[in-house]
Amino acid sequence: MADRRPAPDAENESPKGELSVRMLAMPADTNPAGDIFGGWLMSLMDVAGGISATQRAGGRVATVAVTDMSFHLPVKVGDVVCCYTDLVRLGRSSLTLRIEAWVLRQRIGDLIKVTSADFTYVALDGAGQPRRVPRAAAG
Repeated sequence: MADRRPAPDAENESPKGELSVRMLAMPADTNPAGDIFGGWLMSLMDVAGGISATQRAGGRVATVAVTDMSFHLPVKVGDVVCCYTDLVRLGRSSLTLRIEAWVLRQRIGDLIKVTSADFTYVALDGAGQPRRVPRAAAG
């Protein structure tokens, strides 16, 4: 399926980075108000970040921090949630990804940005200890 991009808006904003995860929001994922629970969305963003961070680090990673979490708009049942990841900082043993969640309302139409945050991951060795992140991308 082709990657959909949003229609031009006042800021001409579009997703940054690569599409890492796409998931359909279901009724079981709702909060008491009937919108998708923020914790479900944060978990999905962490999965997307973990996929990208593991690939970039060339092995196991663990989430160590989430900062600048901002919920812009609610996610509704039936929305397709698309998580985009973009490397913003590379340290000795850690990397930080800017993760944006965008939705296709009711599985059609233009992408709408609903959430964004910075997720920091640390690369781990086989014993679960921090290890150096390769300077060049793995894969």
